[in-house]
Amino acid sequence: MANSRTVLVAGFGGLLVLMAFAGLDGIQALRQIQTSNDNIREDFLLRTRLLERIRGDVYVSGTYVRDYLLEPESGKAEGHRYSLLEARTDMDAALAAYRALLTSPETGPFQVLTRELAIYWSVLEPVFEWTPQQRRTRGYPFLRDEVFPRRMAMLGIADQIRALNESQLHDGKLRVEALFSQYGRRLAVTIALVIGLGLVLAAFSIRKILALENASSASQEALKHLSARLVEAQEDERRSISRELHDEVGQSLTGVLLEMANLSKLIRTRDPESVAAKAAEIKREVENSIGVVRNMALLLRPSMLDDLGLVPALQWQAREVSKRSGLWVSVDAASVSEDLPEEHKTCIYRIVQEALHNAVQHAGARHVKVAVEQQPDELRLAIEDDGKGFDAQQGRGMGLLGIQERVGYLGGKFEVGSAPGKGTALKVTLPLVRKYA
Repeated sequence: MANSRTVLVAGFGGLLVLMAFAGLDGIQALRQIQTSNDNIREDFLLRTRLLERIRGDVYVSGTYVRDYLLEPESGKAEGHRYSLLEARTDMDAALAAYRALLTSPETGPFQVLTRELAIYWSVLEPVFEWTPQQRRTRGYPFLRDEVFPRRMAMLGIADQIRALNESQLHDGKLRVEALFSQYGRRLAVTIALVIGLGLVLAAFSIRKILALENASSASQEALKHLSARLVEAQEDERRSISRELHDEVGQSLTGVLLEMANLSKLIRTRDPESVAAKAAEIKREVENSIGVVRNMALLLRPSMLDDLGLVPALQWQAREVSKRSGLWVSVDAASVSEDLPEEHKTCIYRIVQEALHNAVQHAGARHVKVAVEQQPDELRLAIEDDGKGFDAQQGRGMGLLGIQERVGYLGGKFEVGSAPGKGTALKVTLPLVRKYA
């Protein structure tokens, strides 16, 4: 029962731990997926904003160069030149920020874009040294042949980088989907484990419940059978007492009455010797009746168990059995104190009584050894005989069942070892409360 309880507790505990692990793992996985998705989205948006800044600066740089070249007034032309320099500064900052976010697929196109921008700005530098006349005469061809083609080329490179950025966004989505798939597989395995463990626990629990129900039914049947046998044994004991009273005490007292009548007749004859002889016969009859009654009382409850203690009672019992049956009985109980619970003393006495009765009536034994040993926390009893023995696997008689009930009531252990022709050995262990140890 204790092992089953341990298995059930461990199983249900493991099931709860597994479910808790599945929940925590699910929360962690979803948090990881959400974080990864947020990082991918934020990275894409940041890259997109930087590319748009670069594209915008490239585009407006061409516009500022055009306005600078076509502006006849020097003051306004300087304003366009200043705006162009601001666009370049903003573009350089955007390029530096994007460079920190570069991935392997973007490295090549980004280097090409950086190189083209460097050439673009180097081509524009001489323009700012031109005179107004040179700007008017050479400005438009310069825009047509240098600025606009280079600007379109750089915008094309920026578009390539944007396409790579969008491709990376797609790859990020695929990674998120892979995380979802991985979590789904892990969740499926966990659910399968939970269901499997739950089914095992359910099967084990149902099996134990059915076993307990069967054991309970068997125990009830055994209890009914034992109760019937106890009632039968009680009736047998009553018949035995009744027979003893009738055959021994009753007949003895009847004889006393008859002898008393004869004594009355002898008294009238005034023969002192005859009266004395008859009185002696009556005395013997009365003493015999008293002896029978005393023996019956001792069998029911030996007074010396209360007056003298367990060890003297066991020794008296051994002597009486030896006297009546010729069975040699030895009692070894030197280590037993008299400071024992009454129920323990009574239990040991009755077990020895039943064992000696079985040795005489059923086993045909010639020798019986009785050993009682007291330990700090338990009381041990061992009884061995050299009788004919029996098959211990074929069930136990009423006497042994009674011993088992007595021992079980006190929370002890009872073992029977016997085989045909091998004698019988009984071992009893009774726990002692600490104050009696």
